[in-house]
Amino acid sequence: MKTTKEAAMPKKQVIEFNEANSPITEPVTKFGGQPVWIDEPAWPLSKETGNQMRFIGQVELREEYGFTTPAKMAYLFMTEEEDDSFIDGTYEPDGGENAVVLQPGTSRTPTANKTDGPTLFKMVQVEGKDRLQKQTCEFAVKLVESDDIEFVTEDERFKMSEEDAEAATGKLDENKIGGSPVFMQGDEFPFEGPCQLLLQLDSCSVPFSINFGDAGVGYAFLNEAGDEAKFLWQCG
Repeated sequence: MKTTKEAAMPKKQVIEFNEANSPITEPVTKFGGQPVWIDEPAWPLSKETGNQMRFIGQVELREEYGFTTPAKMAYLFMTEEEDDSFIDGTYEPDGGENAVVLQPGTSRTPTANKTDGPTLFKMVQVEGKDRLQKQTCEFAVKLVESDDIEFVTEDERFKMSEEDAEAATGKLDENKIGGSPVFMQGDEFPFEGPCQLLLQLDSCSVPFSINFGDAGVGYAFLNEAGDEAKFLWQCG
């Protein structure tokens, strides 16, 4: 399997979001709505509150996207309470406040056998309300394959000329499946060994509300064996 540290990952699937008019019930890549489980439901629970995390989306782990894994689908969740109470640690890959569930596979996070739960929302103007209101949403995707740059470490870029370092840095404000991660802060891989970028989400360019801190970017990774995934986010 290609890894971010050992080999180039030249192809990426750039995500274009299309709002769905009705619930998506097929096991395809999508964001929001409710998970379409391909195995028994395994909804992750917050370490702090014990409540269901918020469902962000699911990604098909296809070979043509560069994934070599026994899993067929990755489901991404993050703690965000309905009353907007602050929960720390959602940015940490091992903090217990986010989760990537692989199916088929097992989960490192406590889960509940629930098919429905908190999901993505966007903020909309509602007649008679002074403030924007939450409205649940769901998005199908169109994936556009294109070349990505080979990952270059922060230390390597530091030794380059300004021009070369700029050329070796990918797009930060990009939503993509696969390819090379573009970190907002320092290089931050969640596994000890080589790992592969599964998903990169820029909170400022997605059509839904997601709390990655101050204009942050989220990153999901698969380990080398392809049987475990982790998530983290960084902000400015």
